[in-house]
Amino acid sequence: MIRFVKCLAALISAIALSGPTFAAAPPAHEISVRIEPATHSLQGRDTITFDTARAATLLLSTRFKLDSLLIDGSSIQAATTTAGQLQHVSLPAARRIDVRWHGTLAALDSKLDHRATLTYNEPVTGAQGTFLPAGSGWYPSVDGALERYTVELDLPASQRGLVPGRLTEERVIDARYRARFDFREPAEGISLMAGPYRIDERRLRTAAGTDVRLRTYFHAEIADLAGGYLDSVAAYLDMYERWIGAYPFSELSIVSSPTPTGFGMPTLTYLGISVLRLPFIRSTSLGHEVLHNWWGNGVYPDYAHGNWSEGLTTFMADYAYRERETAEAAKAMRLAWLRDYAAMPPGDDVPLVRFTSRTHGASQVVGYNKTAMVFFMLRDALGATAFDDGVRTFWQEQRFRVASWDDLRAAFEHASGKPLAPFFDEWVSRAGAPDLRIGDAQVTRMGSGWRLDVSLQQGTPAYTISVPLVVRTADADITHRVQISRDAQTITLDLPNEPLTITLDPELRIFRRLGAGEAPPILREAMLAASPTVSVLAKGSALEAAARDITSALLQRSTANSAAAIAVVIGLHAQVDDWLAGQKLPARPALLAPTQGTAQVWTMRADNGRTVVLISGRDASSLAAISSALPHYGQQSYLVFEGSRVSERGTWPSQPQVWEVKRSAGDRK
Repeated sequence: MIRFVKCLAALISAIALSGPTFAAAPPAHEISVRIEPATHSLQGRDTITFDTARAATLLLSTRFKLDSLLIDGSSIQAATTTAGQLQHVSLPAARRIDVRWHGTLAALDSKLDHRATLTYNEPVTGAQGTFLPAGSGWYPSVDGALERYTVELDLPASQRGLVPGRLTEERVIDARYRARFDFREPAEGISLMAGPYRIDERRLRTAAGTDVRLRTYFHAEIADLAGGYLDSVAAYLDMYERWIGAYPFSELSIVSSPTPTGFGMPTLTYLGISVLRLPFIRSTSLGHEVLHNWWGNGVYPDYAHGNWSEGLTTFMADYAYRERETAEAAKAMRLAWLRDYAAMPPGDDVPLVRFTSRTHGASQVVGYNKTAMVFFMLRDALGATAFDDGVRTFWQEQRFRVASWDDLRAAFEHASGKPLAPFFDEWVSRAGAPDLRIGDAQVTRMGSGWRLDVSLQQGTPAYTISVPLVVRTADADITHRVQISRDAQTITLDLPNEPLTITLDPELRIFRRLGAGEAPPILREAMLAASPTVSVLAKGSALEAAARDITSALLQRSTANSAAAIAVVIGLHAQVDDWLAGQKLPARPALLAPTQGTAQVWTMRADNGRTVVLISGRDASSLAAISSALPHYGQQSYLVFEGSRVSERGTWPSQPQVWEVKRSAGDRK
């Protein structure tokens, strides 16, 4: 599945990174902003008030010029410094600041790909859309503080716009569209969106008795999708209110973007037109975005001590939907997480307390996938009832507050009555994962029964783990949970029937490093490799240009020498086949015959353990067509393309760790 949408917005501002707290009441903004997409101009004014006089530093983009600055009614010339794209305006203690500013916004670039939008933090505008992200400095934010605000928008009559918050006024007057929004809870920043939108609206009374205004702000070409999206949003609100607690806002809008954006903000989600068109988004990523109104936008992560919200949202959205499909679908997602982790270079691994936002594939493997599986293991340890009670306790206690992993631990301890510091220390504060293996297994007849001695190894430092083992006998498969806490440990099982084989964690319920047979190669290994090599077999300007585009799209690191552990080989069909023969490597798989599609991509593991990614095309245009799609298929082992469209895909089979049990030396027939 193409995964365009992974949010919370990765644009983490200086406010978020400094770990905002409630030492003082958040300042209140009264903002009016006029935007002219045709000329890229912005004019704004803001009145900022504090509950008590305090010194403050305002952050404003270097794109803008301060027109006036009043401190408690008196004009001043403030000390200003520049750091990166932001002006830092230092002000003396005051209770009220009045600011006017103007400037030119960047031009909207609709050709940005999804990866670029994650790190692009410029305020942009154009006829097809305006996006002023929080942290871009489009308004004078107060450094290090959460903020309350009202924002009044002034746009051409052909445009519609919004910011997160409650819509209190909306009208078209004097050929201008004007709307006013209030956000009375503490917020991490203000993002603004506008475009030539068609608005569809529905009023909803939720299961918890909350009155919610549902809206779509869609471009004309997807306006017919509005009804289906409103239906889906209503269903998600019902689901999460019953699971967590009442929806915390009065509005929820889905807003289309001309770029492949996927951001979640309080009261809205901002998704690319191309994303919204995908038929599966309503049943997958949309729910993830809705849930962020609880996790991330209703309870704020303490970024200085780790962003837990992405993993909890992934677990309660993406993974929960798979569980509701089938147990096999859920297991497949756990396998995908573990395969991604196996593909990640060890040097990229960090503790969960150090993850803040997704900036590249390795951070997603840790911050989304590993974190989600830690919550899965926590639910296994506590039971579903206690886990859900912990979720509701956490929401009730931390609503609109900055919360840390310690706050989560306290909520689950309260719900379960169990001390959880050791679990959180191992899985949240420590990088890595156990390297679980069966070292040996022997069986001895004991009267009418059997004793099975299993040697388990996990490497150092050791984790305290409840390991699932499935023992196969002639009559049945028996599952045992065994507790280990040392790097090597022998456990004993008393069995009524003679064991034949023993399988380690066949349902993949432990976050761990997969064995070689459990983790066949996938494209993610090349994407995350610290020093991949690239061999371009094709000669000629068009072929070499296509290979460069593929390399740029697929690889996140610079290439290196021939000793690297990952190799990428790009060429025409016959050239790739000749290269494989010359290297004495297995030939092209039968299901990837050159007659299949216009291009093929597949992975293999060489005898020396090196992973090889083969990219084979019919001609230069066939290779050029696949570059933009490749980054979205990291969890696949092979792909067949028809032009730029994937017609076949899959992963090589995974083989669980199975040990054939031997009778002990003194008990053999």
